[in-house]
Amino acid sequence: MPTRSALAVILVASFGACQSPDTPTAVPLDQYVTVRLTADVSSLSDNQRAMLGLLIEASTEMDDIYWQQAYGNRDSLLSSLDGATRQYAEINYGPWDRLAGNAPFLDGVGPKPAGANFYPTDMTRDELDAAVQAAPDNGAALRSLYTLVRRDDSGELYTIPFHEAYAEPTRRAAAKLQEAAKLAEIRSFSQYLALRAGALLSDEYQASDLAWMDMKDNVVELVIGPIETYEDELFGAKAAHEAYVLLKDLQWSERLARVAEFLPSLQDGLPVDAAYKTERPGTDADLGAYEAIYYAGQANAGSKTIAINLPNDEAVQLQKGTRRLQLKNAIQAKFDRILLPIAGVLIAEDQRQHITFDAFFENTMYHEVAHGLGVKHTITDRGTVREALLEQASALEEGKADVLGLYMITALHQRGEMGERDLRDNYVTFLASIFRSIRFGAASAHGRANVVRFNFFHDMGAFSRDDSTGTYRVDFGKMEKAVDALSQRILTFQGDGDYQGVVAFMDEMATVGQGLQGDLDRLGEAGIPVDIVFEQGPAVLGL
Repeated sequence: MPTRSALAVILVASFGACQSPDTPTAVPLDQYVTVRLTADVSSLSDNQRAMLGLLIEASTEMDDIYWQQAYGNRDSLLSSLDGATRQYAEINYGPWDRLAGNAPFLDGVGPKPAGANFYPTDMTRDELDAAVQAAPDNGAALRSLYTLVRRDDSGELYTIPFHEAYAEPTRRAAAKLQEAAKLAEIRSFSQYLALRAGALLSDEYQASDLAWMDMKDNVVELVIGPIETYEDELFGAKAAHEAYVLLKDLQWSERLARVAEFLPSLQDGLPVDAAYKTERPGTDADLGAYEAIYYAGQANAGSKTIAINLPNDEAVQLQKGTRRLQLKNAIQAKFDRILLPIAGVLIAEDQRQHITFDAFFENTMYHEVAHGLGVKHTITDRGTVREALLEQASALEEGKADVLGLYMITALHQRGEMGERDLRDNYVTFLASIFRSIRFGAASAHGRANVVRFNFFHDMGAFSRDDSTGTYRVDFGKMEKAVDALSQRILTFQGDGDYQGVVAFMDEMATVGQGLQGDLDRLGEAGIPVDIVFEQGPAVLGL
């Protein structure tokens, strides 16, 4: 029998090979519009330009690892495909369409396992729960964010740490980060890169997360490692590898500097009972605007992230808060290429004047800030919200951030903190964004969250549909009430750790009705893309 480390390599590669794709069916490549991820790097020093190249090289290793986590053997799949089908597989990191509920787009490929390639494909929830109960470490390794679960020759479950399962790409990525650390001109960034390299090699990330929170002055930015748990739809317990290479927009970032100071008072004003808002959000947080220049791994799969709120470690969040990074060029691309055209089809003509980039940017920004509100730990002794709600946690959290973001904007506007801005811009732009995000599909936590919100707001009369024009109109007073009601529902679910309640709520509300589907179909018929795909890399940047 091979050693467990050797067996890890065999098992990581075997999943994709067993899919045996046959003749490809037609793929809807036109759902994506290509955007060049470029930025002005002329003002960067020679060291910074060299560092960017190293950070992109490290990021490509995250891409390699994520392919193994999401699918398996990338080369065996892609070598069997060509043309648009190969390109679609590259966008989706496998043969399952992320915009169509992970339906396979290759003949002979079965459903995507809910646990992706993090667990044995034949493992059940009950089996893992039993193994957790029997484990001498109370299941810590099995439940860890940073382990694969595999089955030995006798059928027993065991774990492989990520840094062992993906030893070679991890080692190469860490070496690039260590090399980049020597070039970094900002001491805090150099320290972070060195600590993150060590974290990749040990799966111990808290020290580097704390170091990342202390960075304020670096223009070059990197987010890298196993971070989000969206890929694990079985338990929501395993983090997938990804990376972002970014450049800070100093002018826009100055506009955002004051937001963190409002968090404690906004927490106190949440529309929920006092027991659900006793945690104090950290205010030592950074809110900035960035130009994205490279995406890899989970971040680059299917629909693209336009803002980041990290770290996810609840202890770091309570101690330091979080950093919110708004990816300005990606936000602009989605506004211009997708949101405005959607508004032209589905928003009432006399309300289209309220669709603005500034409102879209603010709604996106406050979504990320809103992740810091509410509670991270249940008030019913069921552990963290993430532990209690399992695979339901991500979609509910995204729904919370969306609706609390609009709550925050409304509250700050009422205090006079939003200047002369028209609050109606945020509300109408918010409604148009619901249609945009629903199109991400049931495989996306953001997509499910937006279906729930559409149905909840519809039931409360927050908007109406004119059947003669097929367009929607916001009722501003009712939408504000709907925001408070949905906020209260979600915050209560999270505080209670009410898994069964969330499942029932999602089953009821996360369904696209016939009327909504017809309107979404009209967007496709109008040729409006669902999302963006990037042309990116050193050549695009002129490095």
